[in-house]
Amino acid sequence: MATVFIADKVADDCVAMLQQSGFNVINKPGLEVSEKLDILASADALIVRSATKVNAEMFAAAPNLKVVGRAGTGVDNIDLEAANASGVWVMNAPGQNTLAAAEHAFALMMTMCRNIPAADSRMRSGDWSKGGLMGTELDGKTLGLVGLGRIGREVAKRAAAFNMRVIGFDPFLSAQDAGQWDIEKCELSDVWAQADIISLHAPMTPETKHVLNAASFAQCKNGVRIVNCARGGLIDDNSLVDALETGKVAGAALDVFEVEPLPADHAFLTNQNVIVTPHLGASTFESQVKVATAIARQFDAFFNHDDIQCAVNEPVVNGKTAPSV
Repeated sequence: MATVFIADKVADDCVAMLQQSGFNVINKPGLEVSEKLDILASADALIVRSATKVNAEMFAAAPNLKVVGRAGTGVDNIDLEAANASGVWVMNAPGQNTLAAAEHAFALMMTMCRNIPAADSRMRSGDWSKGGLMGTELDGKTLGLVGLGRIGREVAKRAAAFNMRVIGFDPFLSAQDAGQWDIEKCELSDVWAQADIISLHAPMTPETKHVLNAASFAQCKNGVRIVNCARGGLIDDNSLVDALETGKVAGAALDVFEVEPLPADHAFLTNQNVIVTPHLGASTFESQVKVATAIARQFDAFFNHDDIQCAVNEPVVNGKTAPSV
């Protein structure tokens, strides 16, 4: 019987499915690192979300570990090189939080354009005045998407319903495929130059790091608005702060940050034209059940049916394992 250690909080459905599939489940989220290392000494599999950082120390402490499951899409918190060196598969649950992330991005866009946080705060203080709260409509505006994967395309669908023109950049999607989603594919320079609102939906890679920087802001329309529910490192924070101060950027709505949690003295927190949320893109009841049960099914397939699903790395394998891989 394989032992699965669940190190972060996941939906109860995941625990039930694993137990039904014959696993010994140790469900202890929120432990200190030393306590996690003790449990990993006898674990065959590990499930995490974003809180646990799975590094070389953890792999070294887990001689029996065969697979790490990320109940979500991003695997930034898992050291893939260390996983490969230890011969451990790393799996994620792609697509399960697509709708949650797309809806959050669109909610931030609408909230920003109608000044809802400022209006709410003003009313709670007993102030009924409307000065400075004039909004802008989405109708007829150009939405520029950077990244046209599952989430970007779902945002495009919602934008079309609001009569927005949608343009987008993605090196891996053809213009013909983009057209099927009513997206005009273009170059990044066209996104910067034409978009009234820019929404980021790209993965964090060396090529995309700080894709929004001083040079790209300089190419944007005056008064452009920025939404980021993807990865914090896609934006150069200092450049965004400068662009907000000059008015080049009218507003920003951010769910992700280069450093999380966001430092208490960060300039975003004192700028009235910035809306921030604490990485809530995938935080819906529905998506958390989807990602957790997806990992449970993948573990069942891996341990009980020799089927490797949604692996994001290529671990080194030897002996009897090699032929099956």
